[in-house]
This record gives sequence, structure tokens and C-alpha cells, in this order.
Amino acid sequence: MSENTHQAIILISCADQSGIISMVTNFISSHGGNIMDLDEHVDYNDQVFFMRVAWELSGFTIPDHQIEGVFQSEIADRYAMDWSLHFTSYTPRMAIFVSKFSHCLYDILGRYQSGDWRVKIPVIISNHEKLKEVANRFDIPFRYFPITPENKGEQELKQLAVLQELNVDFVVLARYMQILTTNLIQAYPNQIINIHHSFLPAFPGARPYHSAHARGVKIIGASSHYVTEELDAGPIIDQDVVHISHKDDIPQLIRKGKDLEKIVLSRAVFNHLERKVLVYQNRTIIFD
Repeated sequence: MSENTHQAIILISCADQSGIISMVTNFISSHGGNIMDLDEHVDYNDQVFFMRVAWELSGFTIPDHQIEGVFQSEIADRYAMDWSLHFTSYTPRMAIFVSKFSHCLYDILGRYQSGDWRVKIPVIISNHEKLKEVANRFDIPFRYFPITPENKGEQELKQLAVLQELNVDFVVLARYMQILTTNLIQAYPNQIINIHHSFLPAFPGARPYHSAHARGVKIIGASSHYVTEELDAGPIIDQDVVHISHKDDIPQLIRKGKDLEKIVLSRAVFNHLERKVLVYQNRTIIFD
């Protein structure tokens, strides 16, 4: 996407019907818009249509603040669409949750600092103080919320208050080793991105790579998904694997696993930032 153009992006899902693409593209062109990207998909089993379209707003005759209402009345109502509108001129605000592992945090902050991502990071939240120095190094506010079984609910309400105060749009769990409760999940539906090793449920627990090594597995992996109230069962955004052999000891497995976690989480966050993810039921459509 060009950084020099002000664009609008619409994500659409609805029952598959004839004429949807032509109606949407005609809506854009008839109002002076120049389409920059269009991708669509039909789920033939469920007969559901999905679409992502982006267009330049330079010369578009409908003011930004009126596009939603006009599109709803002219197109969306007719096709009973579930849809959302986004503008590239808006920079999303992302909060990062961490515990003690730093590899995903460093990777995210490196991409942020280098300008690879158009995003603001107003806060890093943690249940440990170990990574405060990292936040300070990148000049990002760090908030520490120690969590015990007794205070978990109370602390999450405080975390939620911080997110709302800072107008956070979405949350990334960069190896945050806590199970979120309903309060946070319902406040950010399909807006909390998690990363974990793909051994679940075969190798659960705190030492999955040790268990994998003991079993002599030949592939290890990582998955990034949106968080739902069913643990580690939310819509998957990105996954990948790496092959290993008998020559790989436990430190090698851990190193390769961390590398994979970083890239899978970063790809998921990037697709979310680019508005290329559309959630349908408990799975995702990832547009090119």
C-alpha cells in the first residue's frame, strides 16, 4: 500500500448473490474513487461471499465522514452485508502484553522503530517487571500489574481501564503467560492476537520443547490467532512450521521455536494492521 495516498478499505461478508462486485465497484467509481486493490472469495459450502476493496480518496466526491452512511443505504442494506470501513490515514493504537520472554517483544519493537508498521504503541503491560528495561529503551510507557489467583479479576479490570484510557484499538499478547478472563476478551472481540507453539494440545504445559524432543518429533510449529473464551481455539491468522532432526537438541528446538514464533506473530499483526483479515464464524479469510 502506498504511504502517500489516503485510502479507504471496506471488508465485506454476506450471502453470495449475483452483482455484488459490480455494485461495489460502481459505487466507488461513480463517486470518483480509484480502486487500488480488490480481492474476493466465495465459500461455496456455506454460500457466503467475502470481499476486501481499497480505493484512493483523492477526488472521491463523498466526504470521509459520510461514506459509511451512504454505503450502508446504497449497497449494504440491499445485500444484508456485515461490513466495516477503515481509513489508511488513521494509525491504529496497539498495546503489548508480556511476561518474561523477550523475543517476540524485541521483534515487534524492532519493526515498530524501523517504520515497517504504521502503528502506535502507547503502552506495554506486564505481570512481571523483568522487561521494563526493554520498554524504557524504546521510550514506551510500561505498566506493571502483578497477578495472583486472588487478584486476577481485579487486576484485569485495571488493565482494561488503562487500555480504554489510552484509546487502544487492539492488543498483542507477545508471550503473555496468563489466561485472559471474559472482561478483556469481550471488550476486544477479534482484537486480541496471541502466539503459541503448535504442539497444543499434544504437548501442553510449560516445557513443550522438552516434551517434543522426548518424542522425537520431526516438525515444530507456531500459531497466531485471535483470543476467544475457549482457550487457544480462536480464529487462526497465521501458522508455520520448521523441520528438525535427531541432531537438534533441546536448546536448538527452543531457538528454532522462538524464531518461528516471532515471524508468525509478526505476520499476523501485519495482516491485522493492513485490514486483510476477515473473521467468519471461528476461522479467518486472509486477503492477499
